[in-house]
Amino acid sequence: MTTFVQHVPDSRWISVVFLQGEEADAILEMIDRAGLRAAIEYLQRWDFGDETTEAALENGYVYDAIPAGSTDRTIHDDGGRYALTYSAQFGYVSLLRSYEPDLEPTLAVALERPATAGERAMAEHPDQWFSAHDLRADLATHSVTR
Repeated sequence: MTTFVQHVPDSRWISVVFLQGEEADAILEMIDRAGLRAAIEYLQRWDFGDETTEAALENGYVYDAIPAGSTDRTIHDDGGRYALTYSAQFGYVSLLRSYEPDLEPTLAVALERPATAGERAMAEHPDQWFSAHDLRADLATHSVTR
């Protein structure tokens, strides 16, 4: 059985920048010296808008929740658009940005049985009217015309 489902995504998080080692040490020192908000503002320089979003989507750096371990500290900017996650113990810093994907219909396929010819026709031509005769499962060889 084939059905169309309107997928309504929640806000997700994309990775803007992840630093470790000496690069992260410099940001961790900035946090100690100037504070968390200064670090967020500084790391926002790595956010190139759509380019950053596309790279994160392409490389799989998209998360349903802010990825953070038990030793991580996380803070949001004032608008809640960015989240800074860091661990001084493990020497890394990560800046994430809130991301809301476009709403798109998603085709969901149930695996109980294959779609009938009528169901396939309805899925392929959602704006077309079909009679009950067209949709009968036992008429799988029946061609549907426009």
